[in-house]
Amino acid sequence: MTATKTVLTHIAQLLQVRETPDKPLVGTDFNELPLLENAFLKISDGRIEAFGHMENLGSIEGYTEIDCSHRLVLPSYIDSHTHLVYAGDRTLEFADRIQGLTYAEIAEKGGGILNSAALLAKTDEETLYHAAFERLQQAIQLGTGAIEIKTGYGLSTEAELKMLRVIERLRSASPIPIKATYLAAHAVPTAFKSNPDAYVDLIINETLPQVAALEIAEYIDVFLETNYFNIAQTERILAAAAQYQLKPKIHVNQFTTIGGITTAVKHGALSVDHLEVMAPEDYDALANSKTVAVALPSCSFFIQIPYTPAKELIQRNIPLVLATDFNPGTSPSLNMNFVVALACIQMKLTAEQALNAATLNAAFALELQHELGSIAVGKRAQLIITKPMRSYWEIPYYFGNNPIERVIF
Repeated sequence: MTATKTVLTHIAQLLQVRETPDKPLVGTDFNELPLLENAFLKISDGRIEAFGHMENLGSIEGYTEIDCSHRLVLPSYIDSHTHLVYAGDRTLEFADRIQGLTYAEIAEKGGGILNSAALLAKTDEETLYHAAFERLQQAIQLGTGAIEIKTGYGLSTEAELKMLRVIERLRSASPIPIKATYLAAHAVPTAFKSNPDAYVDLIINETLPQVAALEIAEYIDVFLETNYFNIAQTERILAAAAQYQLKPKIHVNQFTTIGGITTAVKHGALSVDHLEVMAPEDYDALANSKTVAVALPSCSFFIQIPYTPAKELIQRNIPLVLATDFNPGTSPSLNMNFVVALACIQMKLTAEQALNAATLNAAFALELQHELGSIAVGKRAQLIITKPMRSYWEIPYYFGNNPIERVIF
């Protein structure tokens, strides 16, 4: 934590120095990462007060100084897609996958989301909260300055509401902003396997009104995917959620393309997340929308599925975001530094593109662009100070190392 007034001095490179654009970065604008060399940055009451070249620093009387010689400073990452609240873990499924079972085969034998739901149902709220709080602290130390947390391991009214209460407790204790997403439509519970439409009825008629009454969730999510929820079911859920002003952020195109992106855009989705499998009409739908595309490369890495075609999204002027998809089954890592590295190494993004997707564009995915995502006077001073390095390309280059020396929030 910082004193009331702090000044960072002798910053080798101050990255992402720009006012917030009206829209997320797309196309060739995505290639630029504005910076200042040999810079200072003043913080007052948690906000960026001023910044510039060192020769223009002036008096720093009354400020606590942090010497950032040979170090880079950049706005904190924004992780717009996580499943931070869960019970237990799924290491046994990890072993199964190493032995050759697929994600679908593990789910078919009772693993996956249903396994996490069973564990969560019998775990008390206090235990869930303390485990999630430890994960939140880990995310912050790895450079995350705002985070989205989904429900979705409840799959019953009681358990989904329990998850939301835990998220609200985290929000009250957290030094960083937390956005909450209601995701009861994450999988069909075993009791509804023969009649999934009845589970959709339960979501709409029983759970959703109680979720809205808590006034914790800002967003609604559905796993719109083959063998999970189809377009008709998704449209019913989104239409009901719209009555409570819950905005869509949709899991889609992870394994198949079934028209889900067009459906999400039609319902004004803030984001569509995953997109490992894309069809021509999917690109067309996104290119003519206000919806951002969220890629989750650490999920692709962990379960060995294709990576989101990020370069094509950028070339088609579709705003790209990077996030962790942190969850116990398919992406058990909160490390946004690793996500940036994977985006460069596996998705062939430049460091500029990857950092833009993890900061400024990511702010748009959580409607925090006026508070976070870039270095601008008045924005929240949630910053990463790197270890000594010569170039921001070292962040993805040294992919196995933690590049962060200190976080300010």
